[in-house]
Amino acid sequence: SCSAFVLFLDRSASAFVRLLSAMRHFQFFQHAYPHGVATLQYPQGAVTQHSLGFVCPTPTLDVGSVGSTQPVQRQPIVAAGSQSPAIIPRQQAPSIQHSWCDAGIAVRPPNVRTAKDPQPVPEEALKLLKLGNARYVAGTPQAVSTDAGMRKALFDHGQAPYAAIVGCADSRCPVDTVFDARPGDLFVLRNAGNTCTHAEGSIVGSLEFCVAHLKSSLILVMGHTKCGAIHAATKAYLDGQEGVDAAPASSALEGLLSGLGSVAHQAASDLDKSANAQAIAEHAIEVNVFNTINFLLQFSQVIRAKVQHGEVQIHGGIYDLETGAVRFLGRSPKEAAFLSSQMGMPPTMSGASGNGLLMRGMHGVRTAADCSVNPKDALKLLQAGNQRFASGSPLAGRTNLNMRKALVDFGQAPHATIIGCADSRCPIESIFDAMPGELFVLRNAGNTCTHAEGSMVGSLEFSIGPLKSKLILVLGHTKCGAVHGATKMYLDTKRSTERGSALEALLHDLGCVAQDAQAQLARGASADEIAERAIKVNVFHTMNFLLKFSKIVREKVRDGEIELHGGIYDLTTGCVEFLGQSPLQAEVLESRTCLPPSIAVASGNVSRGMHGIRTSADEIVLPADAMRLLKEGNERFAVGQPMTGKVDSSMRRALVEHGQAPHTAVVGCADSRVPIDTIFDAMPGELFVLRNAGNTCTHAEGSIAGSLEFCVGALKTRLIFVLGHTKCGAVAGATQAFLSGMKKAEKHTSSSALDCLLRDLSDVAGQASQELGSDASTDDIVAHSIRLNVFRTMNFLLKYSAHIRDQVRMGELELQGGIYHLETGRVEFLGRSPAQHVLLS
Repeated sequence: SCSAFVLFLDRSASAFVRLLSAMRHFQFFQHAYPHGVATLQYPQGAVTQHSLGFVCPTPTLDVGSVGSTQPVQRQPIVAAGSQSPAIIPRQQAPSIQHSWCDAGIAVRPPNVRTAKDPQPVPEEALKLLKLGNARYVAGTPQAVSTDAGMRKALFDHGQAPYAAIVGCADSRCPVDTVFDARPGDLFVLRNAGNTCTHAEGSIVGSLEFCVAHLKSSLILVMGHTKCGAIHAATKAYLDGQEGVDAAPASSALEGLLSGLGSVAHQAASDLDKSANAQAIAEHAIEVNVFNTINFLLQFSQVIRAKVQHGEVQIHGGIYDLETGAVRFLGRSPKEAAFLSSQMGMPPTMSGASGNGLLMRGMHGVRTAADCSVNPKDALKLLQAGNQRFASGSPLAGRTNLNMRKALVDFGQAPHATIIGCADSRCPIESIFDAMPGELFVLRNAGNTCTHAEGSMVGSLEFSIGPLKSKLILVLGHTKCGAVHGATKMYLDTKRSTERGSALEALLHDLGCVAQDAQAQLARGASADEIAERAIKVNVFHTMNFLLKFSKIVREKVRDGEIELHGGIYDLTTGCVEFLGQSPLQAEVLESRTCLPPSIAVASGNVSRGMHGIRTSADEIVLPADAMRLLKEGNERFAVGQPMTGKVDSSMRRALVEHGQAPHTAVVGCADSRVPIDTIFDAMPGELFVLRNAGNTCTHAEGSIAGSLEFCVGALKTRLIFVLGHTKCGAVAGATQAFLSGMKKAEKHTSSSALDCLLRDLSDVAGQASQELGSDASTDDIVAHSIRLNVFRTMNFLLKYSAHIRDQVRMGELELQGGIYHLETGRVEFLGRSPAQHVLLS
């Protein structure tokens, strides 16, 4: 209580070890010098690790009393029974590595992190990432092997990752390797494009689990140079701007990650008009990183609260494939604005919409304090507003402080919900001369539900449910770039017999629209004539989709509570042509479907390659050889004899110049104790890794299936491996939810993305419980659920991906599963799904 204990390193004069950390971690020094000040004199030489502890080359301590004028006494640091150089026993300094990291010395801990270790504050966690990446770049990694003791510690004590990483599935970006991390260090989530697009529930729910339950203090969203997803999205965007159809390989990624189109648009807007596609794409990589950060802040109340209280920080970074270095971008410039968000969950999980706007009522704007507007009156309001807009006499004025306050205090009550195109020439509120609070607006390219089905349908159900909107209007417009582009693609590929790839499936719905439009016209119709007819067909197509796949919309239309109309906005005249209800409404109202479909409907040296690392210049690895490589790599990992070497600049350059050609795509869990690349002793370029909590397609189906179709299609990977693991927190949580009777009872009252994720996984727990019988223990159910969940994911891919199914049927692709045992480090290879033969038919 009356003494201070400070350590100072001569080699880093500006860096001090924090006082509290020193008093806590250097207990044997404090015991020896309880009333003194000690300075650690660190001579030239490297700090190394010894089987007994940390080895310092002849270190000494300068010891003196507080306030004393007596000469300083220099004493060597020598543990009992040892000689110089000194060995500081691990037992006496169990967390010495934290202080050394504070001092700027790149030495990582000798042991794995477990739940028994204290979590570093965000700033310290960021330092650990930077130091780990520095070691990776320098070619001096220290996290090169694990032993049975480390794995037992992780098994016995559980995980406590200091950081969560949202990264790209690109096989050239093995996250744990890039940060020189051991099992237990990092909670890793990966998909193509490091985005929340089509994976929002999975990504957000997994991160909420990490920061709330595992107490991680840092989230890093990491993009990388030469990102195929961003470059493809940028090319598709620019082609669309010029009215040119994108090449198939490019539009594949654009369709899979449709949200990246807006990223490319923003990047192009940020730069000078003279910027070329390469410059726009590279800038879009950074824009996308911040876009994902902002999404997390906007749609997770759990994460926002942690950030607001200083418990968690969210940073961005970009990994340079050529240099191996990560450029840390810091926090989002818009963090403060997004921290004011009131959204508790992602749109497709909550039914809320990020695009919803808050009728002129008792407060000058329409709020929930005003009476509801019936469908016919709502339609009249739209028609009158459009007439004012087209005639150049709008009435919508400015909003003042009292109006905005009323919208906040009383909430929104829009009289109509509009599904419109994202085209900047179609500002919905202006077209209908509307004030804030009148229209609930949903917009995307092509005013369609293609690959945005969950978000669109859920948002509409929210609008006509809690917000009590009585009218839905699907609004297309003339000269629609999306429809014209889809029409051109349809006409160009019409004679092709190849279908089912991820590339073609992404614009499948709009392709069908073009086909229907052509069938309605006389033979010989031009492409422009077909496209303009397709705009009208597409409006009715979206209306029919809503009726077919939403029970709530269907019932309210059938009961006369709401009406569903279509319209086309003429860019030249400013007038809206109101089309009325769908000609097929009576027929579609007979549908019994309750949910929208998924996007998914639409030798040992071989892996190392000629450049010392696997690239697209190397030959394709057959499924049997890829499986052998996985088994051999895991065996090396399990016995503590990994062969994966250092990655030098020439290898990284080869990956950049020749591109990736991973021999296996792995769908694994984000659990930090399960670093996929490490488990299989794999080098960058060998594995295309997709990870989320529970190694599932739940809430991530579009991202997982689409990413895998890209991998087996464009990258020509011949093996997909679904990997579960023992002691899986996601499956255990889902089992608890099932056993507690929460599975269905609270389906519509979920408070977080994590709740939704666990409840969907509880179907597996229910199956496991049924198969084991009433006498099974919770642990038995969890263990069996982990196995069933692997097969469930495999079956999902076979059932809902025509491309994967066809490749497996033809023998071009293998789909197998396995379970990683935390306690042994070994993977139990399960083989194919028992249901594969049935699903292939």
